[in-house]
Amino acid sequence: MKIHGLLKMTLLDFPGKVACTVFLGGCDFRCPFCHNWELLDPEAPAVMDETELLRFLDTRQGLLDGVVFTGGEPLLRRDLPELIRTIKEKGFKVKLDTNGNHPDRLIELVEAGLVDYVAMDIKNCQERYGETIGIPDFNVSKINQSVEYLLKGKVGYEFRTTVVEQFHDEASMEKIGKWIHGADRYYLQGFVDRETVPVRGLKACSKEQMEAFLNIVSPCVKESALRGI
Repeated sequence: MKIHGLLKMTLLDFPGKVACTVFLGGCDFRCPFCHNWELLDPEAPAVMDETELLRFLDTRQGLLDGVVFTGGEPLLRRDLPELIRTIKEKGFKVKLDTNGNHPDRLIELVEAGLVDYVAMDIKNCQERYGETIGIPDFNVSKINQSVEYLLKGKVGYEFRTTVVEQFHDEASMEKIGKWIHGADRYYLQGFVDRETVPVRGLKACSKEQMEAFLNIVSPCVKESALRGI
């Protein structure tokens, strides 16, 4: 398996765990605000393969609690379950970041006991999903399936939205809150512009706007907070 990036230690990406973060290339979305745009191409040059990753993890036994798989979209990798199984056998917890567009593969991993925590992006309300992910007329049915499955609570999870001024407003937040009503955790993340973002000119919302959005969604979920503000 091609691995396109490795953050050797993080205290932020896996709640309550000291982890490393593994970046996998390839994504089926084209979000205009993506800060990992260079990872869209699964054939981009890799920094290592799974053998090298496993060797690295062997040197971190007792130092790291977990491994985070992010992207890109990790669930595009057909051989991901096999790699995760090997990592779990070494005693590491596994967190998966996903866009939610592959519910069958998500469910397969959870039901097999291969994932300990899932962070799923909620890009926007359903009516504005296609616009927000750069795919007009996008069908949100698979996103719905993933949301409904995670709401069952079979695995620890969070929903999160990267908030961009051009795509999100109070109406969006009201609809998102109703959509994920009863969720365990929901976080609003501030957009950060950088050179790798594909569309220039996008703006972060102000702290006051973010706090107003949080006030809208917080009654709908058990736990909510702002990140990166």
